[in-house]
Amino acid sequence: MPTGLTRDAGWQIGVSRTLPHPPSAVWDFISGPEGLALWLGPDAALTPERGAPYRTAAGVTGEVRGYRPPDRIRVTHGTTTLQVAMTPAADGTRTMLRFHQEHLASAEDRERGRTHWQHVMDEVEAALDRP
Repeated sequence: MPTGLTRDAGWQIGVSRTLPHPPSAVWDFISGPEGLALWLGPDAALTPERGAPYRTAAGVTGEVRGYRPPDRIRVTHGTTTLQVAMTPAADGTRTMLRFHQEHLASAEDRERGRTHWQHVMDEVEAALDRP
């Protein structure tokens, strides 16, 4: 099977990076309005309960599939599923942030997703580094 293609979830992509910020700071940002706008879309707001619907300014709709502070948020996003998850470093001063998207339609969608999530990660990192 080609890289990124799974039997159950179709094409998928994951992007991760260890950020020099404690888990609480990363969670507060990623689950807050500015962070949600970066990874989910402009004007996105989530009700932190399973099954809650949402809609972005771009018209993308979905629902919350899981919301576990301060660990992960999982949502449907159109025809795909998105998850943002965090793992604290042993010393508590750094956090590995991961974006994962599954049920993509093709290898081309996977490559577009890789570029998109790397860009989102850059923007998240820059926002967290601002004073």
